[in-house]
Amino acid sequence: MADPRAIPDPTPAGSAGSERIAAAFAGHSKQAALMPYLMGGFPDLPTSRRIGEASLQAGADVLEVGIPFSDPLADGPVIHDAGTRALAAGATPAGVLDVAGQLADQGPVVVMCYANLVLARGPARFAEALEARGISGLIVPDLPFEESEAVLEACDAHGVALIPLMAPTSSDERMTLIGDRARGFVYAVSVTGTTGERSALSDQFGALVRRAAAHTQLPVAVGFGIATPEQAAEAARAGADGVIVGSRLVRAAAEADAAGDDPAAAVDELVGALARGLAR
Repeated sequence: MADPRAIPDPTPAGSAGSERIAAAFAGHSKQAALMPYLMGGFPDLPTSRRIGEASLQAGADVLEVGIPFSDPLADGPVIHDAGTRALAAGATPAGVLDVAGQLADQGPVVVMCYANLVLARGPARFAEALEARGISGLIVPDLPFEESEAVLEACDAHGVALIPLMAPTSSDERMTLIGDRARGFVYAVSVTGTTGERSALSDQFGALVRRAAAHTQLPVAVGFGIATPEQAAEAARAGADGVIVGSRLVRAAAEADAAGDDPAAAVDELVGALARGLAR
């Protein structure tokens, strides 16, 4: 197996997406960058695009777009259900990437998908597809660090930031390896388990942020469990450079759709509240 440390420096290769992400972190005026998540294709492709547009207009600094997958290992019930419904409505990886590309014209977009989707197309072709649409970054939650070399090299070659995850269970040695190879930002997973809303942040939340920040020179964004403006502000006070909110927004879209209301309007209202909660 190749030495996982033997990854070439991403400059200048791989810099375009990283630079756009860096500009978003540097240019916002909040306590931390606001990073909403939406499920591409939910409840359908056109509406997911409108949800993304509403999020950007309401104060999102970076937008995370998920590609639905049949076996989403990291997703809790809300996002899992949204992905299942998106697939049933006919969403495909290509269709979601097109939506993400349309949103990328309005702000930096990071795609989140599972490794099978990347490997089935091939890392080079997948990264090329992201580059062609102006997508800044890629998160692959089930891609082990030790097996990420080919995907990282492909992303670097096509100007896409491969964004790694750090977990509370990661050792300091592992965090150092991940931090050295990180692009764009580091995604710190605030809890062990799947995505979903929590009533309170973990007691070890602040310690996780400090540990992650000590092992990278890039911004640290925190996700899994943040649902309210108060929790977003608490995360920022704990040192998070970015705050990722997913399940709460997906639930709002689902509830609005079920009630016959506009999912984009419901998400717009929540993202606006989160942005106000992060105001300096």
